[in-house]
Amino acid sequence: MNSNLTDEELLRNYRAESDNQWLGYLLLRYTALLFGVAMKYLKDKTLAEDAVQQVFEKVLTHMPHDEIHNFKGWLYILMRNHCLQQLRDKTRYSDETALTNISDTTTDTDEMLWQDNTLQQMEEAISLLNEEQRKTIVLFYLQKYSYEQIIADTGYTFMQVKSFIQNGKRNLKTILLKKITPRES
Repeated sequence: MNSNLTDEELLRNYRAESDNQWLGYLLLRYTALLFGVAMKYLKDKTLAEDAVQQVFEKVLTHMPHDEIHNFKGWLYILMRNHCLQQLRDKTRYSDETALTNISDTTTDTDEMLWQDNTLQQMEEAISLLNEEQRKTIVLFYLQKYSYEQIIADTGYTFMQVKSFIQNGKRNLKTILLKKITPRES
């Protein structure tokens, strides 16, 4: 019976009755798709299964009130973003662990001074960016915000956030290269 209903009909029934059973039918329809997307990004069966469950929970607890015109596409994007956030969090954890190990083993004064100087140059370069680029670069790379979190925090559009980050990265590279490249007289 429910397999004959379209995505739109299942969503309509869910909204009309506020019954998660309709949403459950819809999610079951796309379980294989979600698992495939998670495997593509996470490359681990257990992590992919966990990601599918987490996305199911997110859909059940945070279903948007606005009408979704392409549920399959919306669900795909939700899973992709979830996986990318998982990978970003994993990378941040790995980086923090690596930094801890480096600081424990680094005793060479010259190396420590070089690292301190590099961080200082990066801070100075970031401070030279315009406000929008500086804010988005700090939120995305240093505070590990997702695009959605940056949009919510700043009020910028998706395209603005993307543009500010791309231009900010390019400008940072230019600024840093000018600092380390000797000037010709």
